[in-house]
Amino acid sequence: MSVAFQELQRSVHAALETYSNVHRGSGHHSMVSTRLYEHARAVVLAHLGLEGSHEVIFCAPAAADGLLAQLEPGDCQCLSSADLDLPLGVRALVLRRPALARLTTFQAGGGTARLVGPGWVVWARAPGRFEAGTPAIVNVIAFARALQLARRHGNDCFREDRVDATPADILQDGEFQELRGRELLARLKASRIGLDLRVPTAEGTSPLVNLDNGASTPTFAPIWDAVWRTWQLDPRARPALVEEAAAVVAGFLNAPASDYEVLFTANTTEAVHLAAEDIGLQATDGMAPVVLNTLLEHNSNELPWRDRTGFAHVLLDVDAEGFIDPARLEAELAAYNQDALHGNQRIRLVAVSGASNVLGTFNDLSAICRIAHRHGARVLVDAAQLVAHRRVDMDAWGVDYLAFSAHKAYAPFGSGALVIRKSLLAFDPDRLARIRASGRENVGGLAGLAKALLLLQRIGMDVVEAEEQALTALALAGLARIPGLKVHGIADAANPRFGRRGGVIAFDLKGSISYKVAGELAERAGIGTRWGCHCAHMLIKHQLGIPPWAQQFQRAIVTVFPKLDLPGMARVSFGLGTEPADIDVLLQTLGQVAREGAARRKDVKRRMADFVEAAVQRVYGEG
Repeated sequence: MSVAFQELQRSVHAALETYSNVHRGSGHHSMVSTRLYEHARAVVLAHLGLEGSHEVIFCAPAAADGLLAQLEPGDCQCLSSADLDLPLGVRALVLRRPALARLTTFQAGGGTARLVGPGWVVWARAPGRFEAGTPAIVNVIAFARALQLARRHGNDCFREDRVDATPADILQDGEFQELRGRELLARLKASRIGLDLRVPTAEGTSPLVNLDNGASTPTFAPIWDAVWRTWQLDPRARPALVEEAAAVVAGFLNAPASDYEVLFTANTTEAVHLAAEDIGLQATDGMAPVVLNTLLEHNSNELPWRDRTGFAHVLLDVDAEGFIDPARLEAELAAYNQDALHGNQRIRLVAVSGASNVLGTFNDLSAICRIAHRHGARVLVDAAQLVAHRRVDMDAWGVDYLAFSAHKAYAPFGSGALVIRKSLLAFDPDRLARIRASGRENVGGLAGLAKALLLLQRIGMDVVEAEEQALTALALAGLARIPGLKVHGIADAANPRFGRRGGVIAFDLKGSISYKVAGELAERAGIGTRWGCHCAHMLIKHQLGIPPWAQQFQRAIVTVFPKLDLPGMARVSFGLGTEPADIDVLLQTLGQVAREGAARRKDVKRRMADFVEAAVQRVYGEG
């Protein structure tokens, strides 16, 4: 292995030890990942010899093409991971700041929006406004570090010492290969990267308690090994690995290759936008098309439809526990498509969350598909919160489109997929070729995704579900004993619908703002959580009972004071690495917060800042 590859491996492994999502996380790892990601912009500018008069936007190849099409010659420089022959699928667009004013949001969803209300959006500031969905955080960090190493070792340093391997070598081999079920799960938990890392807290140092899996999941040694080996793979061997990854995805979702196409993307947001583009190309038979969403939706499965030219957009309500009423869905579809109560408008698509990222609810997708198809509508499932937690059966349920991200399924390397019924593909051949090329460039990310799904399959999704249900029941029982704490959605394991509730728990604590609660959990006990509106603004406002006039007031305030933190909910979310002991720490610490309130801890904040800077130094070194 070349010196450059060795240094890149060490740096990215260090980044994975403290990996988390960069959007509104309260824990130490979210702080580190945010700092590493933002420092990558400075590395790119330094590589080009530029200063603060420029801005860096990180994106996938397809998004880069869409943004570049809006710019004038000379507005932008584009750096690509492909230039270093690293299969990361990363583009860095370097723009003069005045050129940003000419850009419009290319894709909407995730972090692109600061606040969303009925019929209006307050967009995030650049560059976040143009980095739709969860960015390829780890790949961007790897790309920035590779630029540093290329300056030291030469631009061809990653073309040396390439290895030849088959897809089976990368995806099937490994020390865990003979393990299944709970035995595999136990060994996998012990291999989590960063497992033994300690973080500064009010008590000195503590193991980090990761209860932020709903935002993004950490990874495990066998998955990182598959990614790392793929980065070193001879380019001629990459196409076979991509095809095998597509087969793994199709098999995991029961989406037979004869009927479904797997289009790889950067994340769920890009996948939903591709679905919106595809359905916009289909014949309408003179009818005015309508997309039906539900109140549960993440921005990534709501904003693309509301912004789609030529489509009307309607929202279906859900009950207080986060469930769709099949009778109401049927009535809405009948009103549009059977009784023509809305003129020539017809619901063409039901775009629904497979699992709520706020209330943790799993709706009956099989029933939803049956009802929609009975009335001539197709079904898209946003499966970002579903794929890693429950069995998915696209063929049996009748799902027409399914979108998901690898970073919520233990492979945080910048990939995702749109799985689409082949009979619905409406892209012309050139466009389809460009879509495929963009998603398949990130071969390392696809290897990580395939390896993660194979591991989940061998553990068994019934085992995953049982583990998560036990943790959720334990947490709900303890949360019910904390004075002033309200859980949103199903709050009791005795509820008849508890089996359709996952390990995502959103709550608020009387007298405390969500970001302060999350901050207290991090500072007191090293607990990583998430706070705010969780990119599900419409649902959060509904749950909190915020009236229309107050929503407009929030809109005005955020427009004038974009850094202001608004009320929302704190959220904990469980994954394969979560243990009952983690729940015990959460409950004990929340009880302390409820009794004592927030405290000022300048010393802890200083030590947390030092922890972040030390992590940055481990990854980027001296450059």
